[in-house]
Amino acid sequence: MLRLQAFRFELLPNGQQRHAMCRFAGACRHVFNKALAIQQENHAAGKSYIGYVAMAKLLTAWRNGLETPWLREAPCHPLQHALKHLDQAFKNFFAQRAAYPRFKRKGRGDAFRFPDAKQIKLDQGNSRIFLPKLGWLRYWNSRMVLGEVRNVTVRCVAGKWFISIQTQRDVESVPTAATSAVGIDVGVVRFATLSDGTPVEPTNCFKRHQQRLARYQRQMSRKVKFSKNWRKAKARVQRLHVRIANMRRDFLHKASTTISAGHAIVCIEDLQIGNMVRSARGTVQQVGKQVAQKRGLNRSILDQGWGEFRRQLAYKMTWGGGTLLAVPPHHTSQTCPCCGHVAAANRRTQAAFECIACGYQNHADVVGAINILERGLRLLACGEPVHPGHSVKQEPADAIGQVCPAQ
Repeated sequence: MLRLQAFRFELLPNGQQRHAMCRFAGACRHVFNKALAIQQENHAAGKSYIGYVAMAKLLTAWRNGLETPWLREAPCHPLQHALKHLDQAFKNFFAQRAAYPRFKRKGRGDAFRFPDAKQIKLDQGNSRIFLPKLGWLRYWNSRMVLGEVRNVTVRCVAGKWFISIQTQRDVESVPTAATSAVGIDVGVVRFATLSDGTPVEPTNCFKRHQQRLARYQRQMSRKVKFSKNWRKAKARVQRLHVRIANMRRDFLHKASTTISAGHAIVCIEDLQIGNMVRSARGTVQQVGKQVAQKRGLNRSILDQGWGEFRRQLAYKMTWGGGTLLAVPPHHTSQTCPCCGHVAAANRRTQAAFECIACGYQNHADVVGAINILERGLRLLACGEPVHPGHSVKQEPADAIGQVCPAQ
């Protein structure tokens, strides 16, 4: 099996290298925004979409022109990759997979990529890496980089620079040693409940730091915008956001690793999280109801990281030789696993389940996990839909299972 994996490290640049990376990120942002503006003007004039090849010719003129001569100081390949990034964003928009591309802001998502592996030299013994026009950069070598280096991405997060080294290597496909199957019901009170009754308690990273974050944001709002004190307050808010994200990511990696290593088949709900967290504010003509309550529920759902949890489970199950199945989530906590009776009255409270037909009692989350497992096993055994009009799908390995993000 061909495995693509990224290894993420913190860079230790000197002052000159830090200044150069800021300039390179700014150049890539400028190229992206200028190309997006040209695409908008071209569309407004009624002309066809400009492809990457034609846009790359414009990049050559920008680098050699008199308006932006400083683009020549930045490496050429990262600038070309910024155009490829925009081209892919438009393709996703045309295929209705993403929203319309937006202009990039300074200080948010500053990054650039070196796609040519021939220009990259990795010296793991001395904890350094060579990049074009940057020279040798030192990094915190916390783990060994396995495989052949394919590309490198440099990114700034809350004032610190990180590098993601993507590698490629062939690994032997070994079947998993586990023989059990499990269903997972995700929630807010419980992060996850397994079909064997094992609960996974949530960390609620954002909720734990919500008051502190609000206090930092209030302090920032009282400062004069773009002053030195305002920038210090902004950096404090950014660092807290990064800490919350790191805590959530660490929790999700540990939970997904434990589950994927202990089971051969994992069945989860095919949740449409984007639809679940839509605002209930409504319009001026038709004002929504219980807006504050829905806002708090949306915040709790996003705090759990269900989408990231599913993505991590997908590639970890593929790497371990297991299978991940996503089943429709309809009526999972209202269906009796004993007699199959479906009724809203079966779930008397948030946690209590009692079938009005046969009297079966259990925790509602455990019942949901049992039904999710049953639907997944029905697909593997018979290949039939769970219910008419609903189908069960298996996560594709080529799209999500083979690529591991930087950890």
